[in-house]
Amino acid sequence: MSNFDTIINSGKPVLIDFFATWCGPCKMLSPILREVKESLGENVSIIKIDVDKNQQISSQYQVRGVPTMILFQNGKQLWRQSGVLSKEEIIKIILEKSNK
Repeated sequence: MSNFDTIINSGKPVLIDFFATWCGPCKMLSPILREVKESLGENVSIIKIDVDKNQQISSQYQVRGVPTMILFQNGKQLWRQSGVLSKEEIIKIILEKSNK
């Protein structure tokens, strides 16, 4: 993914969802992230990265389990967590971490 650095260096928060097509919890997280995007609109970017197809980036960020979400803003990692969270929890984290 050649434009990955450009994406995470954006001034707005960028939530990266590291997932795998075979992962059950990843499938549960997908509709939650769609709702997060609908709620926050253009204030956040949400990017899905398939760990099996993007092993170099997954390795670079030491993604060991899926789903793993990492929040970036201006190229800095603000937060990361593995597992599924609720829409409300994800929105709260994005707003809290990106407004510092």
